[in-house]
Amino acid sequence: MAILRDSAFGGGSPEFGDAILARKSKKKIGEILIDQGSVDQNALIEAIQSAKESGKRVGEVLVEKGVCTEADVARALATQFGVEFIDLSKPESMIKIDPTLIDIAQQRKHSVLPMRKEQGALVVCVYDPTDLDGLDFIGILKSLRVEIGGIAARTQLVEYISGAVSGPNVTEKSGPDFKRPLRGASFDKSTDKSTDKSTDKSTDKSSDTSVDIDAGNINVNDKSVIKLVERIIVEAVMGRASDIHIEPRKENVLLRYRIDGVCIQRDVIPKSMQNQVLARVKLMAGVNISERRIPQDGRIKQVIEGKAVDFRVSACPAVHGESIVLRILRPDSARIGLVGLGFQQDNLDTFNRIIRRPNGIFLVTGPTGSGKTTTLYSALNDLNTEDRKIITAEDPVEYAFKGINQVQVREAIGLTFSTILRSMLRQAPNIILVGEIRDREVADIAIQAALTGHMVFSTLHTNDAPSAITRLIDMGVKPFLVASSIQAVMGQRLVRILCEKCKAPDDKIDRKVLQLVGMTDEEINHGTMMKAVGCGACDGTGYRGRRAIFELMNMNSEIRDLAFNRSGISKLRAAAIRGGMRSLVEDGKIKILKGMTTPSEIANFAQIEGFTPTEVHAT
Repeated sequence: MAILRDSAFGGGSPEFGDAILARKSKKKIGEILIDQGSVDQNALIEAIQSAKESGKRVGEVLVEKGVCTEADVARALATQFGVEFIDLSKPESMIKIDPTLIDIAQQRKHSVLPMRKEQGALVVCVYDPTDLDGLDFIGILKSLRVEIGGIAARTQLVEYISGAVSGPNVTEKSGPDFKRPLRGASFDKSTDKSTDKSTDKSTDKSSDTSVDIDAGNINVNDKSVIKLVERIIVEAVMGRASDIHIEPRKENVLLRYRIDGVCIQRDVIPKSMQNQVLARVKLMAGVNISERRIPQDGRIKQVIEGKAVDFRVSACPAVHGESIVLRILRPDSARIGLVGLGFQQDNLDTFNRIIRRPNGIFLVTGPTGSGKTTTLYSALNDLNTEDRKIITAEDPVEYAFKGINQVQVREAIGLTFSTILRSMLRQAPNIILVGEIRDREVADIAIQAALTGHMVFSTLHTNDAPSAITRLIDMGVKPFLVASSIQAVMGQRLVRILCEKCKAPDDKIDRKVLQLVGMTDEEINHGTMMKAVGCGACDGTGYRGRRAIFELMNMNSEIRDLAFNRSGISKLRAAAIRGGMRSLVEDGKIKILKGMTTPSEIANFAQIEGFTPTEVHAT
């Protein structure tokens, strides 16, 4: 039995309301819950009273009070309205859903799951059968009658749409199930039909080299491909991935996600789908889908789970086809606050004093992916007040901030870092952010800005904080300018943090790794050493989330003299430690002893000489 929603041409709302009343059981939801054994009389009376006072529904109140579950309420609603209850946590329920019938964006927006088409009607599953506006819209969009054929629990339905329902234990899992296939049998069958004319021609089998093909043969609007790409994007975002890697190989296409800094293989896409998937992503990114010989960059903007998410897309030609990487840019990650970055209190106090100085240069160093931009954005967000003018030069602008003037570097038209910097100085800013100091010209202008009363933030690619001094001098910047303009240099790395739900005390500590991170027996005995275990919340890795480890070198007279005299890195590092700098490893030790991470993680990401990551992962 299904509830009819005749919305094919925007009409039928009154009739549908009548249809609901006709189908609806005379019993109230509370009576049905009592009949099911889900609640007792006293609990129901209390819930009814609370519902009247709060304006909420009785079912909502019962779930909030923990009297019954969302599934209990959904089952009662299904009985009340005479439709099927669908338990989306059970694998057998999956065959009742056909997500290809409605665009996933509309599914998310209206909380509707399509089930099937029958006799000119679209049958759907909802969690609230009285919410009619969304069904009206879908009926108009599809020019079909809409019928409610099933009711599911709200959380299960929302998670299913986001690709997060994995099975009976879904409540124990906080993200998507990466073991669940992205493609079903019906999906593969429909896709195979659509790719008959566009079977991969980008690989010359005789020479294994990429050749151009006619993009006109590729159907980038194929529903199956749209569905796959959409599912990949949503799943990666919900699964806390920072990057999506689509990598063509000789026999197939490898799909990988980078989560907490580590690449994991998600799925293998058939080679026959390669051209369509790559073209679909490029189309979404706004780049030329027929150009496969040169690298291209683009952006995708989408709203996922009610939050705006940007994707920075890079397409690079390779032997077996274009390799595409989607960098996921979450606005919230740039606004986590300075405390959330992982500072120890003494370093945080020093950092706050430095960034509030009226002039000078503050540099953040580290390799790609070490969180430098996030640190600087967090600092700017903290400094962004009405009495300060802040201008940034970035390549690219990753996150938009209200109240900050952000300028995108565009080398093709001559809008370089140096050009923007010169223009900035005529804008009378208090604070300037330069995305990266890449050459002497940019370094010279940044130093001149610092010496003329501006506070300048920037990044530099060096392995540690003291190396920034020698790097600038090697670029050709005069040593006395380096010594006089730099206020501080901070090196950082990102390390994985142990999952709070499954971490456990480590009874078998690897002494070799402890020696590498410089831990003494006294420190080991007085600290709390924890190990990674693995559970549903962390996808079995034992880690969930990352924090930074820092070494903050505050310039003093000794370090300035060494910089002026072109001293080597070893002397600069020794002076910095004497001046109070705590090294990356020392900062990591504190997090180890607090039970936040493991010795192997610090030894790996702090790049300790003599440490081989595989030695630890094998233990």
